Amino acid sequence: MGQETFLPAEPETPPAADQPLAARMRPRTLDEFVGQADLLGPDRELRRAIEEDRVGSMIFWGPPGTGKTTLARIIAKATASHFVPLSAVSAGVADLRRNVEEAKLRRRQANRRTILFIDEIHRFNKGQQDAVLPYVEEGVITLIGATTENPSFEVNAALLSRSRVFVLNALTDEDIATILDRAVSDPERGLGQQQVVVEPEAKAALIRFANGDARVAINGLEAAVALVRPKQGHRLITAAAVEEAVQRKNLLYDRAGEEHYNIISALHKSLRGSDPDASLYWLGRMLEAGEDPLYVARRLVRFASEDIGMADPNALVQAMAAQQAAHFIGMPEANLALAQCVVYLASAPKSNALYAAYSGVQEDVERTRADPVPLHLRNAPTPLMRRIGYGKGYKYAHDYEDAQVEQQNLPDAIKDRTYYHPTDRGYEKTVKERLDAFEQAKKRTAKKANPS
Repeated sequence: MGQETFLPAEPETPPAADQPLAARMRPRTLDEFVGQADLLGPDRELRRAIEEDRVGSMIFWGPPGTGKTTLARIIAKATASHFVPLSAVSAGVADLRRNVEEAKLRRRQANRRTILFIDEIHRFNKGQQDAVLPYVEEGVITLIGATTENPSFEVNAALLSRSRVFVLNALTDEDIATILDRAVSDPERGLGQQQVVVEPEAKAALIRFANGDARVAINGLEAAVALVRPKQGHRLITAAAVEEAVQRKNLLYDRAGEEHYNIISALHKSLRGSDPDASLYWLGRMLEAGEDPLYVARRLVRFASEDIGMADPNALVQAMAAQQAAHFIGMPEANLALAQCVVYLASAPKSNALYAAYSGVQEDVERTRADPVPLHLRNAPTPLMRRIGYGKGYKYAHDYEDAQVEQQNLPDAIKDRTYYHPTDRGYEKTVKERLDAFEQAKKRTAKKANPS
């Protein structure tokens, strides 16, 4: 057997002066950690588990900049564990196995636990996640995964069942304000020695741009400080300096992730609720974050039929016009065409009768036999077809009063089925009256044909 290599304990190195401000200001203890009081407040389960050194494998789920990586580092330090960070974007199975072997050696030689932190764990494929599983089960490593995506969909069920999921929420404006104040005043890790003064309007702008992301707030502050020249020993940070440094608000939106589906759901439900203001807002959230306008247009076309239908048949026309406009002129010019469509759909009368009707058809198609078309409804282009009864007995509607005649148009097994039940809303009320009139005309025609 080869001789084992001893793994020395890694010394804790203070942050270097040339590190980004966000890295220097990263909290080192639970008391320095800002936000997530529901998880880390006094007597909360996770805090007690950390303080009592009984931490198991866990998944941190939350938006960017909420402290997932920082909390994992704090846990490792508080529990005297060796911290191994991996990024799922760049790490592979070979990296996992090498770190697992080192964790085994570390446990044998120093009886020291290893916390394997996998950032963006949702980017690991099934095989990579499966590779972690046996070492979590054996206790070789304590896994802490971080993800911005819903772990119910992105993490293997087996791995998920062996981990606790903790939800981290976007930081509040008060949390961001506290973080900014610390960064400005801290003389060792922050900007305290640079005599930085942040005007209230500038601080409010940084908080607004951060949108609950601590990293964005600190990066914005650092960029603004770099832009401003000192005057009389001070650096005065104004709202204009922040605007110039940040350029654009950080919009929480992932075109392939959960927030994508959350916001399109909010748009759909706001339209259904006939709320044009909320509908416009959610539309703007998507378009301004870079969503494909044609994706939005497709959802609006679907909504026009699913939630409006025959209550306003023009809704589909408007949606298709918006789709054509988006395709023809693109963004940003298409934003108003889509906004116009959204307002039209929100203010249109609502009916799901068409949706319910087609759902009923789908159910019958699935659960009943695919019965043949009744003979009298079939075309008979050849003599043979006519001889065996194709088209026999068909009643040509235009030969009857009001062009209405009673005739079976469904297969025998479902001949009495009614799928479409129009409402009394919008144009569908007219449709309902028209269908009722058709029924009455058919009955009159039948009575004249059979007076007895």
